[in-house]
Amino acid sequence: MSIKSIAGEALEALRFNRQRSVLTMISLAWGVACFVILYSYGEGFNLTLVKSFQAVGQDLILMIPGQTSSQAGGERSGRWIQLERSDVDAIREAVPLVTAVSPECLLRGASVVRGYRTESLTIRSAYANYGKIRNMVMSSGRWLSPEDDAQKQRVAVLGAEAAHKLFGEIPPEGEVITINGLRFSVAGVLRTKAQISNYNTPDNDCIFIPFDAMSLLRGVKYPDFIVWTPVNPMFRADAMRQVRAVLARTHNFSPNDERAVRMIAFNEFLRLIDTMSMALRVLLGFIGTLTLGIGGVGLANIMLVSVTQRTREIGVEKALGAHRWHILFQFLAEALAITAMGGLLGVVLAYLISWSVGSLTLWSAFIEDANEGDIHLYIDFATLVWSTVILSFVGVISGMLPAIKAARLNPIEALRYE
Repeated sequence: MSIKSIAGEALEALRFNRQRSVLTMISLAWGVACFVILYSYGEGFNLTLVKSFQAVGQDLILMIPGQTSSQAGGERSGRWIQLERSDVDAIREAVPLVTAVSPECLLRGASVVRGYRTESLTIRSAYANYGKIRNMVMSSGRWLSPEDDAQKQRVAVLGAEAAHKLFGEIPPEGEVITINGLRFSVAGVLRTKAQISNYNTPDNDCIFIPFDAMSLLRGVKYPDFIVWTPVNPMFRADAMRQVRAVLARTHNFSPNDERAVRMIAFNEFLRLIDTMSMALRVLLGFIGTLTLGIGGVGLANIMLVSVTQRTREIGVEKALGAHRWHILFQFLAEALAITAMGGLLGVVLAYLISWSVGSLTLWSAFIEDANEGDIHLYIDFATLVWSTVILSFVGVISGMLPAIKAARLNPIEALRYE
C-alpha cells in the first residue's frame, strides 16, 4: 500500500463522514483563532506600552544636579554640583558619541492668558534640537528653530492639551498668548502624546519656548536639566562615561562619582516594560493553548469513534496484507488533514476578527485624540509559527493514540466485530 493510496483512503473517509469532519475542523479553527488573537493582543499591548514609554524620548538621557559622595581635587565630599549652560557646549565639543544635547529650564505654575482664559501651566525652554531628543511631532505649525533662540524670539509651541485649554477648537497658530505678563506668538501645536513616562509634567500639558527667551522670565545660567541622546543605543554606556568625565573635569569631582551628577537613561526602564509584557503574553498564550487543547481532545474523541466504527474495515485490510504502519498512517493522515484544514480556517478567522476589531481602546479613553496609544491586534510571523507548532503537536498527539489503537487490532477479532 503506497503513500498515495493511504492519503486517498484518508480523504475518502473524511468525505464519507463529512458533517463530523467539518464540525471537528470548526472546533480546531476556533481554538487556533483564540490562540492567535490572544497572543496578538499580547503583542499589540507590548508594542503600545513600548511606544507610549518611548514618547518621552527615543533614547533620552536626563542629567540632574547632584551632590558629591567622595573627595576629589582638594574638594570636600558632600558638595553640591550645579549644571551650567556652558556644560552643554563642553559635551557637544568633547563627546562625539552624543548626537544632540540641550539645556532645559522649567517654570512651573506660570500664568498663561489667552483672551478671557487663564491657565496655570508649565513652561519648558530648550534649544531647537530638543525636539529630536524628546520625540516632538507637530500636529500643526512648526517647532522651535535655532534662529528663534539666537534672536530671543517670543514664540511658543503648545502641547496638545495646553492648546485645547487655551484655544478650544480655534487654530492657535499665529495667535498671541501672555506668559507671566509677556506676549508670545504661537508657532505650532504638538501632536497628542500617549505618554506613560515623563519628568515633572507630561508634554501635552506644557508650553515650549526658546531657551534664551526664558531669560525674560527667570535665570537660565543654571539649567534644571541637561538632556541628550547618544548616536546609537549600543554606545549609550560609553557616551555616559565620557559625558561624566567631561563634567568631572569642569566641576572638579571624581569621574567615578555617580552621585555628583545623576544620569537617568530612560531606555533602561524598558526591561521592566518587557518583563510585564512577557508575563501577560505567557498568560494569554497559555489560555490560548488550553483552548486549542480542548479542540484536540474533540479530535481524539472523533478519531476513536471512527476506529470503533471501522473495526471490520480494518480487519479486512489486515486480512488482505495491510501492515500495522499502513493502518497507523491512514488514521494519522485523517487526523492531520482535519488539523491542517482547521488550522488554515482558524488563521483566516483570526485575520478577519483582527481586521473587523481594528483597535482596542487604551490611552484614548484617558487622553483625547491619543488613538496611537490604543492596542492594535498585531498578528506577526512568530505568532503564526507558534500556533502552527502547537497545532501540529495537538494534531499528532490527538491522531496518534486512535491510530495506534487501530494498528494494534487483531484482524480475526476485528472481522468478528459487530
